[in-house]
Parts: sequence; structure tokens; C-alpha cells
Amino acid sequence: MRLASFAVATPVGPVRRVGVVDEGELLDVTAGYAHVLDREGDQSPVDVAETVAPPDMIEFLWRGERAFDAGEAVLDRIPDADAETGPGGARLRYDPGEVDLLAPVPRPNSLRDYMAFEEHVENAMGEVPDVWYDRPVCYKGNADAVVGPDETVTWPTYSNLWDIELEIAAVIGRRGTGIDADEGEAYVAGYTLFNDFSARDEQGEEMDANLGPARGKDFANAFGPYLVTPDELDLPNADFAIEVTDADGETETWSEGTVGEMGHSWGEIVAHVTEAETLYPGDVLGSGTVGTGCGLEIGNFLNDGDTVSISVEGLGTLTNTVVES
Repeated sequence: MRLASFAVATPVGPVRRVGVVDEGELLDVTAGYAHVLDREGDQSPVDVAETVAPPDMIEFLWRGERAFDAGEAVLDRIPDADAETGPGGARLRYDPGEVDLLAPVPRPNSLRDYMAFEEHVENAMGEVPDVWYDRPVCYKGNADAVVGPDETVTWPTYSNLWDIELEIAAVIGRRGTGIDADEGEAYVAGYTLFNDFSARDEQGEEMDANLGPARGKDFANAFGPYLVTPDELDLPNADFAIEVTDADGETETWSEGTVGEMGHSWGEIVAHVTEAETLYPGDVLGSGTVGTGCGLEIGNFLNDGDTVSISVEGLGTLTNTVVES
């Protein structure tokens, strides 16, 4: 299943919805499930649908299996439905071009970003520190600086060295503390693309003082386009690509390859976090950059007006444009 957060224009401003992707259309899960319940004779279909499958992604994730079952019911029933609206008049389906596609979790509860790919660590640092083999390490990112698909990133004035990082983000779907590594992946609701925009000059200066990356990573975390359930993915064997189109329309492939195995599995990462902390639905964990998945590794950096597209097979393509302040 591919889930999305999107905003619909209304006379009183944009309203956020949760959608499920079906052959290029976005099916409104809340409205669609109300339609399914109505056809089954439920006396309060709208109220029940808003309770079981609410139109906010974090609330949706908190409902757990019931919400995902509602999404499956919508996928099964709505594509063949003759009606265009559900009970109460809510639309059942949208063309992606007529809505504002948001990051799947527009404002995560928290953001932790790891570095789980050994090739990237070695390429970026020259050698892999011993601690990397002992434990998954991360920094805590700025959950208020989330960027969605096709949004423009305004680069901070303190940086002149612009970079990207192709990562995969796991979105937590169950609350848990003290989780064993072999059970950790069961707490992941789905995965999405993560472009960790990086001010390399600022990052380097901060980390020379044994702090950071702080402002070097603090201004733009792009996620999207969809939240894809684990059953639809084979991430280690998935192909990836980075393409950058400059302001003149010239496109260059920066990097491509296969994602590969993570040095620390998602289960191990979840176990490490929950040894002393609690994970909640809507928390986001970044994988760190795949090998050759950033400009620092290959000697390329972004310029004003560049449009970068990162792709991973099964997760789709996430595109953003960067501009100077």
C-alpha cells in the first residue's frame, strides 16, 4: 500500500487528508471508508470512518491495523464505485495534479538520522570509526523543517557549499520501549524517500568542535512522495539514482546503483533507540546516506536554481529545487 498526505483547497483554506494511491489516483481514505461503511448499512459511517481512519497521518498511524484495514477496503471498493462523493459530500478520489502533495508525515514527532551504510561512512570520512561497528549512531534532526515533494528549498545564508543525501526513512507505526532487534521491523509502518539537505561548510566547522551537525542539517528535511508499506519493498536490492537539472535545463546523473545492505538493520536501530527511550507512531528514523548517494562522495555540489530528483525503486521519486536566500 502507498499512502500519502495531501492538502485540498477549500473556501476556508487548505485541509489535510490521507490518501491511498491507486493507478495514478489518490483515494481519500476517510471519505472512501465512510462510503464503504454507508454501503454496508452503518448508521454513522462518517463518524466511524473519522475515528478508524482519520485524515491526519499521525492520528491514522495511531489507529494501527484498523486504519490500514480501512485503507485496504478503500482500495478494494472505491475504484469500482460509481459515486464521486461519499456520505456528507466528501470527494472520494483526486488527481494528484489538483492537490498539494505533502510529506507523508508533514510534521513528525521526532527525527533521528543514522549512518547505516558503511560505503558512505568510508567515502565521507576517509575511514570508518570503530564505534560505527559497535552501535548505530545518529543525530536528532529538526522535525519542524520538513519539506514535501516539489517544494522549493531556500538555502541558508550562512552556507556556500550545498549538498544532498539520498536516504530512506522508516516511519514508526507502533508505540514501544525495550524492543528486541528481531522484533524491531514490525514497529515500522512504512518507508519513504529522505533527502537530507546538508550545508557542508557549516557542518564541517561545527563538527570540528565535536558538536553538530546542528545548523549544517537544521533547515530542510525532504520526505516523500509516499509512505510505502514494507510488504511492497525489497530495499537492499532496489536500484537508486540521483539526477540534477540546472537552471538552464541540463540534466546530469550524479549517481546510480543498488541500495545494498545496511550495516545496522532497522530492527537493530529500533532496539538501540528503545533501550532507554520510547518510540511513537509518527517518529521518523533515517537510514543515513546510501553509498555514493551525496555530492560530498563524488565531488559535486548544488548551485542556485538546481532541481534534484532522488529515486529508489519501489519508493518513487522525490524532487526539490534549491534557491539562494
